Amino acid sequence: MAWAMVSVVLGFVGLAVLFYAAFRVFVSTRGLGREVERTRRRLEPRQRELQRRVDGWKARTGDR
Repeated sequence: MAWAMVSVVLGFVGLAVLFYAAFRVFVSTRGLGREVERTRRRLEPRQRELQRRVDGWKARTGDR
């Protein structure tokens, strides 16, 4: 009987560890998403400027 209770307790402990790891992954994913969004906002003006220059170069050289 004691082995059965130990098995159940260890099962719950194992699930708790998995839930904790999943929570940490969730929090890290949110942080990574915020960082990617911040980087995208920082690069957007430079990307527009580069696209404008490429379009101007294509218009001057006749490339399409």
